[in-house]
Amino acid sequence: MKKIVALTLATSVAAGLFLSGCAMNETSSTSGSTGSNTSSGQREVNVCSWGEYIDTDLITQFEEETGIKVNYNTAPSNEELYSQLQTGGVNYDVIVPSDYMIARLIEEDWLQKLDYSKIPNYEKIGEQYKNLSFDPNNEYSVPYTWGTLGIIYNTTMVDEPITSWGAMFSDDYAGNVLLIDNSRDAFAMALYYLGYDVNTTDEAQIREAYELVADAKARGVYAGQGMDEIFQIMEGGNLAIATYYAGDFLTMYEANPDLAFVIPEEGSNWFVDSMCILKDAKNVDEAHEWINFIASTESNLKNMDFIWYASPNTEALEQYPAYYEETYGEPLDMDLYEIMAAPDSVLENCSMYENLPADTLALYNDLWIELGT
Repeated sequence: MKKIVALTLATSVAAGLFLSGCAMNETSSTSGSTGSNTSSGQREVNVCSWGEYIDTDLITQFEEETGIKVNYNTAPSNEELYSQLQTGGVNYDVIVPSDYMIARLIEEDWLQKLDYSKIPNYEKIGEQYKNLSFDPNNEYSVPYTWGTLGIIYNTTMVDEPITSWGAMFSDDYAGNVLLIDNSRDAFAMALYYLGYDVNTTDEAQIREAYELVADAKARGVYAGQGMDEIFQIMEGGNLAIATYYAGDFLTMYEANPDLAFVIPEEGSNWFVDSMCILKDAKNVDEAHEWINFIASTESNLKNMDFIWYASPNTEALEQYPAYYEETYGEPLDMDLYEIMAAPDSVLENCSMYENLPADTLALYNDLWIELGT
């Protein structure tokens, strides 16, 4: 494998002591800026993305090439990012939400339309990642990565290969399962298992999915809940089963080759995370420069190589196997490549989350609170 990624997580994890809803982290040396320049007059851009989701050398390269300082922050989930925006007190310019959250932010007027003349690398984005339901006219977003949701499991800790979402609700591994710490993914795995549309607005179906998760929690199936904590948990063999994303699985697999990944037979979510500029951004020109830089083929190759998430840049996605072999002197394992960039035969059994009506979102929120997160 290519390398072991150094993770900036806690140094010890005990079963049952997993964080839920960790606070925003900032990895730059400057925080709290609200204008177009730092106190020294330097241009800057404030970016919020997800943990373990960028090759940080790209930040350094961008700063050196442009003179723009990057204040890079992370949030643990789409829902936590939304909560931060609602609460206020954050000064992001660029955010990287997932598809369904982008639709919600557009609907609620959080985002500004992009000036695509300042993002010439947008033309390198594949047509299959444009005109999607969350931004049908390509006005607000530039795709950053795409991937799938599945089950990660430790082959030394389970009796046979997992094929179904049922493993997330079974007593077979009670106390040895991690529940993903966001409502959309947690209830989605139950909806898929029950055979319902993952974007259903039927209250009875959503409540049935909630009951499936809540009953498993009450029976002690879940040792805890977590998001970014999953890296150390699964790499260290602390739990047997978890729900998470294909790209992050590949990072974990580098550290622990006993791990396996499966998209369950009932189907799963495929997602597109995209770069957007907030309507009240203070550093709009710098934000466009950042987005254009990240959308380039060179940046996508470097980023894909580091974070293992598939690129929406067609050139980068096609060039990556050759890039890998040239970089590491050995062929890319194509089985791993197809986990990162799932083929059409897999994606045909997957679906994208859609933005749900306000009353359905309120139901999700109420049930998530009731679950005791």
